[in-house]
Amino acid sequence: MPEPKLTLAVEHYDRHLPLLDRTVKAEGIQLDVRHVTVESGRHERMLDGLEWDCAELSLSSYIMAITRGAALTAIPVFPRRLFSQSQMYVNTAAGITGPQDLIGKKVGLRSFQTTLSVLAKGDLQHEYGIPLDQVNWVTSTDEPVSFQALAGVSIERAPQGSNIETMLVDGEIDAYMVPRMPVPFVAGAPEVGRLFQDSRSEEISYFQRNGFYPIMHLVAIKQEAADQHPEVLASLFTAFEQAKQAAFRYYDDPNWSSMAWAPQLAQDEQLIMGGDPWPNGLEHNRSNLERFIQYELDQGLIDDRLEVEDLFHPSCHSL
Repeated sequence: MPEPKLTLAVEHYDRHLPLLDRTVKAEGIQLDVRHVTVESGRHERMLDGLEWDCAELSLSSYIMAITRGAALTAIPVFPRRLFSQSQMYVNTAAGITGPQDLIGKKVGLRSFQTTLSVLAKGDLQHEYGIPLDQVNWVTSTDEPVSFQALAGVSIERAPQGSNIETMLVDGEIDAYMVPRMPVPFVAGAPEVGRLFQDSRSEEISYFQRNGFYPIMHLVAIKQEAADQHPEVLASLFTAFEQAKQAAFRYYDDPNWSSMAWAPQLAQDEQLIMGGDPWPNGLEHNRSNLERFIQYELDQGLIDDRLEVEDLFHPSCHSL
């Protein structure tokens, strides 16, 4: 029986390089691995057009999509993770010195459902006591999956043609929560700073309280492909796991990265987070996913609570 041919769209992270350069191969699959960026519309192209058999996808939009009947399933592989605290930026003249100062302010987001947006809003409410309806939210892109905003929650679309990072510098918004560092912040603009001055310590404290590094993306599979070839899903899971382990070993070479102290930083992370800070598998991530599902429900992005098992193909529940 010929091996099934599947396409896979992922970002160019270190943990995906072994898949992209074919150092790691998925047993029993002719896997065509492609580097496709978020900026090129990977999420939207998978959600709207099912352009590939498998793709790295926004956790938030995936959950929203499957509750609305999207022909997708997933394997419990999580290629992107972020803490929210270091992704919260403020206009330094807005008088914001801590989370409580965000009440009544205009806070920018990429979209309301961007996974980092959901995490940041949820963390502000759950960890810092900032109600969702006490902040004026301003989005800069269209929502990949449509939804009805909760009553009393203010969501405003930034003016057409505007640049939300420029709006932050100019004080048209007071804060901005985004998965990538804003260009003005990277360039050293004095008008932009982090909400948490010592965001690393804040994130370590979060990890110690909750025991997980928050998930941003999972690996989604077209339902048709999963139903036709359920036997390959475990192989795909194993390939991602092998690629991740291979990437960890890159840092044994002190010059693999351009960072002078990359091996020491990796060791520090191990001491703080223990074992594998990037665990795949359902049970290893149950509390992480349960928290995020609750955030989606609290923010009106889904109508009913899902079980963690509902997110994944039945053949993957034991992975």
